[in-house]
Amino acid sequence: MSTRLKPNLFYNSKINTNMNKKLFTFATLGATVLALSLTACGGKKESKVGADGELSGEISLSGAFALYPLAVQWANEFQKLHPGVKIDVSAGGAGKGVTDAIAGVVDFGMVSRELSEAEQQRGAVGFAVAKDAVVPTINAKNPVYNELKQHGVTRDDLVALWIKGQKKTWGQVAGTSDATPITVYTRSDACGAAETWALYLGGKQEDLQGTAVFGDPGLAAAIQKDVNGLGLNNIGYAYDTKTGKPNPGIAVAPIDVNNNGQIDPEEDFYENKSDVVKAIADGRYPSPPARDLYFVSNGVPTDPVVVAFLEYILTDGQKENGPQGYIEIPQEKLDAGLKKLGVKK
Repeated sequence: MSTRLKPNLFYNSKINTNMNKKLFTFATLGATVLALSLTACGGKKESKVGADGELSGEISLSGAFALYPLAVQWANEFQKLHPGVKIDVSAGGAGKGVTDAIAGVVDFGMVSRELSEAEQQRGAVGFAVAKDAVVPTINAKNPVYNELKQHGVTRDDLVALWIKGQKKTWGQVAGTSDATPITVYTRSDACGAAETWALYLGGKQEDLQGTAVFGDPGLAAAIQKDVNGLGLNNIGYAYDTKTGKPNPGIAVAPIDVNNNGQIDPEEDFYENKSDVVKAIADGRYPSPPARDLYFVSNGVPTDPVVVAFLEYILTDGQKENGPQGYIEIPQEKLDAGLKKLGVKK
């Protein structure tokens, strides 16, 4: 049974691409939801395509923290191309994104997991737009960090920690006599990160044990403050976008994928975000917890401005994935998305 940390503050912020500032803002304020309004939205939604082909209208997105930074970048770039378009982006978890999309509250739900059959039956349609991964995060001053860098953690270790609750000390994980207790953290919100992590461990999100914290930024902040903490984060919140290094106070526990008791050279890629991205792209990091990220709509979009935005993301917008620390979707998946959208290449 998870111990739930209750949210106590709603915090609105302007665009902030510096992940360090974002994490420390949440650590200081105890924020529960990261919300961004690129421009104010209000009144009846009207989309127009002018005689010169210029677009005007409003687009709204909500959902996965995993997609939030990249969605902000896409929105910024699209608005530069089409100043008459207003875009609202808010992060509140993949579960909220799916719910909002199906209800028609937003044009797109940002979802960091596969859609369920039940969601698809209710009208949810997914378009793969990027790829990233969930990683196990620890405090940079973890008492056995040096041992973990050499030996890593196995999937069995992670199952024993999050699912079975069998391992209680860092010594049990690192193979030492260290009796320091482990504080395991999980997510309190319905989210793709926790669902994907649980899938990797053979369970569902509700099977994950630990102290429950709302949101990716909130969980990262908890790890920063707890020297004995063990959490799970999307790579966008584990690493600094500008430096590529782990965010201050955070380290990533390397996974011993081949279970041979050591981190081999091909498994040693956690010191820099670009190396992690390469490992995800070439399959050295397991999938799950690597996963596709989706824009989800209620049926196939027909609004011309909304369609144009998604077409941009599936074409020219993919060039933003790499600089933001994400992986481009394979061309065949992009083509499938464009075909579904009714756009001719």
